[in-house]
Amino acid sequence: MTWLITGGAGYIGAHVVRAMTEAGERTVVYDDLSTGIAARVPADVPLVTGSTLDAGPLARALEEHAVTGVIHLAAKKQVGESVEQPLRYYRENVEGLRVLLETMTDAGVPAFVLSSSAAVYGMPDVDLVTEDTPCLPMSPYGETKLAGEWLARATGRATGLRTACLRYFNVAGAASPDLADTGVFNIVPMVFEKLTHGEAPRIFGADYPTPDGTCVRDYIHISDVAEAHVAAARRLTEVPAGTDLTLNIGRGEGVSVREMVDLIADVTGYAVPPEVTERRAGDPARVVAAADRMAAELGWSAKRDVREMVESAWAGWLRLHPEAERA
Repeated sequence: MTWLITGGAGYIGAHVVRAMTEAGERTVVYDDLSTGIAARVPADVPLVTGSTLDAGPLARALEEHAVTGVIHLAAKKQVGESVEQPLRYYRENVEGLRVLLETMTDAGVPAFVLSSSAAVYGMPDVDLVTEDTPCLPMSPYGETKLAGEWLARATGRATGLRTACLRYFNVAGAASPDLADTGVFNIVPMVFEKLTHGEAPRIFGADYPTPDGTCVRDYIHISDVAEAHVAAARRLTEVPAGTDLTLNIGRGEGVSVREMVDLIADVTGYAVPPEVTERRAGDPARVVAAADRMAAELGWSAKRDVREMVESAWAGWLRLHPEAERA
């Protein structure tokens, strides 16, 4: 098969491209390079520059490269920004997906993997979040991911498209420093930034009903996320037409914010005590994936631990910020 990977020059997308090619799969990257970096795409992987809102370039890419499956990662993904710009998020994430699915259907492409998110669940009040936990997203970003799942499944029911919706939990780390996340939107790079500027990392609330009072999350290494895409893509080649898979992509283990901040301090050598501030609105106490369906369906489970995530992310941060290296 040949897989078109939308958003393949982005942080997660570039890891998926690397994992797919290392597994022997043929890949083509389709990216508008608004946030993606062309240098992340391997020299032997074709790069087509274009938006998922433009059916013409998409159709040409599918035909010219004889694409037989699509992995869709191109999307806007910042929760706070989505609250400020909901129309932009619905246009990019939902309309862009609609155009892509229509173009795929016209071209007869039979397999589709969708990058979704644990944000579809909102604030679940459960110990482990299963794929059957009610979805009550709390931001336009989460809403667009859930709407994207609905659209993919509906298309599958109508056309026989085989679909897999992968709900990522908290992604961190890097396969190599050159693929590190350049954004500062998640806890690991946010703590790195504070520490390397001599500032105290912030913990938003320490009075939650958790063992140490701070929020508990399920963190998964980006390399594991990428390998999950390989497993899902290959699984779609084995199942009947119209099959729909909806899977959590996590480790099934919770790590508190305080534990993560302490681990980051240990890895980086920056011993700056964190500052506890007020809770953020909308932060649930605990969000941890049930990972058994993923293991059963794909025959795959995450292998890397939280220290590996932090160490690899730190190596990438130092590549981008060499002044942060400790003597």
